[in-house]
Amino acid sequence: MKQLLSIVVLACMMIVPSLGHGQDWSPKDSITLQIGFGAGGSTDIMGRLVAAKIEENTGWNIVVENKPGGGGIAMFSSLMRQKPDGLTLGLGVSMPIFLNLASRGDQIPFNIDTFDYLATIMRGEIAMVAKADAPYNTLEELIAYAKNQKGGIAVAFDAKPQQMVLEPVARDAEVKFKFVKHKSGAEQVQSILGGHVDVGCTAGEHVKYIESGDLKMIASMSKDRQACAPDAKTLIENGFELYLEPYFYIAAPKGLPENVKAALAKAFDEAINSDSVKQGLLNSMQATAHNLGPQGTHTMMSQGAVDIKALVEAATTQQQ
Repeated sequence: MKQLLSIVVLACMMIVPSLGHGQDWSPKDSITLQIGFGAGGSTDIMGRLVAAKIEENTGWNIVVENKPGGGGIAMFSSLMRQKPDGLTLGLGVSMPIFLNLASRGDQIPFNIDTFDYLATIMRGEIAMVAKADAPYNTLEELIAYAKNQKGGIAVAFDAKPQQMVLEPVARDAEVKFKFVKHKSGAEQVQSILGGHVDVGCTAGEHVKYIESGDLKMIASMSKDRQACAPDAKTLIENGFELYLEPYFYIAAPKGLPENVKAALAKAFDEAINSDSVKQGLLNSMQATAHNLGPQGTHTMMSQGAVDIKALVEAATTQQQ
């Protein structure tokens, strides 16, 4: 009996380490992180920042590759055809994907469930902002001001969803917003400060100007109020059931083995929540690191796609 017990104990000692080892994973080759936008932009900056931290933490080799086109559509169209081995990943922005799927989904080769999701790096906080000395401080006051302007007011934007969210606001409030397309949030800020537009819709660029006293927030266009202007109400609090929350997220081809997905998710989480990445995001984009994790990212993508589709359908109905 003692001999049998010894054999059983020895077998268990041999099995347990092998099971533990089976749960571990590290890449046998370089990981390619494809970025759906060009070099030098905010998405590229954060992708390289996180990739460098993962290399430092794990010793893995991360190759960053820019694949711009269609707001991430070109990159994800390529990513879906890669092997689900953890060696090819993609960094994109949720809002352009939602908008494309909602407006021309029949022309896009993928949908939300085509990918596995690993992490979000940050959430873009979008705000309606104005010059500090503008004669209005809140959305309610802005609407009252707009009603007294014969031609309406000029509203800067740099992404179509910003216009799509504010069109119902103007319609319901019975005021006129003259939308002026800009190339970036930075360009919007200069237009506001130069007096060329009345308000703008910026995604992070406004923070340092609010802190310096050059701009003020008229309303938060995110779901929540923002730390840089806690007294500024959201559109929802102002009676408009509308919001924008673009997330920068990491995806992989569908079908990652669970141990591969777990290892990658852990590596991204540790990098995103590291002090150096948090500070880097704050310094370069006035943004706060915000990782939803694999399940949270999938939920965000699924719900966001539904919300934007409803917004697009509402806008289409109004135009008919």
